[in-house]
Amino acid sequence: MSASPPSLEELRREIDEIDDAIHDLLMRRAQVVEQIGIAKRPDNQIFRPGREAIILRRLAARHTGAFPIAVVVRIWREMIAAFSRLQGPYAITVYAPEDKRGFWDIARDHYGSVIPMTAVNTPAAAIRTVADGTATVGVVPMPEEDDHEPWWRHLMNEDVKTPRIVARLPFCGRGNARGENHDALAVALIQHEGTGDDRTLLGVELSEDVSRGRLKDALEAAGLTVVNFRSWTGREAGGGPPLHLVEVADYVASTDPRLSAFKSKVGDIVLRATPIGGYAMPLGLTPDVKKV
Repeated sequence: MSASPPSLEELRREIDEIDDAIHDLLMRRAQVVEQIGIAKRPDNQIFRPGREAIILRRLAARHTGAFPIAVVVRIWREMIAAFSRLQGPYAITVYAPEDKRGFWDIARDHYGSVIPMTAVNTPAAAIRTVADGTATVGVVPMPEEDDHEPWWRHLMNEDVKTPRIVARLPFCGRGNARGENHDALAVALIQHEGTGDDRTLLGVELSEDVSRGRLKDALEAAGLTVVNFRSWTGREAGGGPPLHLVEVADYVASTDPRLSAFKSKVGDIVLRATPIGGYAMPLGLTPDVKKV
């Protein structure tokens, strides 16, 4: 005869045992994280968005069953943030004026409920808090084509004290974010790390006006696949050659030979082509090369 199914009380006892095992593992993980914090000093880089993306991708790849992967990611995002804070100071500044509260929601979803967060009214203010050490991370909106004061132009230099773009939010769906359906970028005083599936944002400054088509052709001839362009023509009251923010479908370091190849193809009119950061591709974000 087949064994009788477990009783409700037996199933509840099993859940209690599982909960205890999960709790034991969380406490064990906290101990290991504290040891990591000691082992990596004096570097003391507690914020590793590339490493975090790799962890979440690995979990998503092995996940099975009815439990929603978005909830798994949310749980791990809470864990990652809380464990990171065990290693040192950690604070977030978010561009979230009264009419843009959705950015606060996706920042809270990504960085968890225990990390201190402060709202500011401009992206430039969020960037300043990172530059002066008040915040570990600044959350700013995705660049828009019609932005008259684009925040990304403040990152177009090679000063080591200049924040860099290091992540895109949300990483796995929007959750309960309110209001506008816009993604955000995170900036920090660390370098963008390659994860195997990345986007890089290049700041390109010219001495004279050049069409996007010509820049795209030169970039792609150098081996850089263009995903998107954003431009700014208001550097001076009378206009002038634009700055370009070019998103490319790869990890590109400042020493990447493709940047030199691009400059040689366009000529001396390229004053600089500087990676200002990038991000690991979020889960479920379909690659889409856009028209220039």
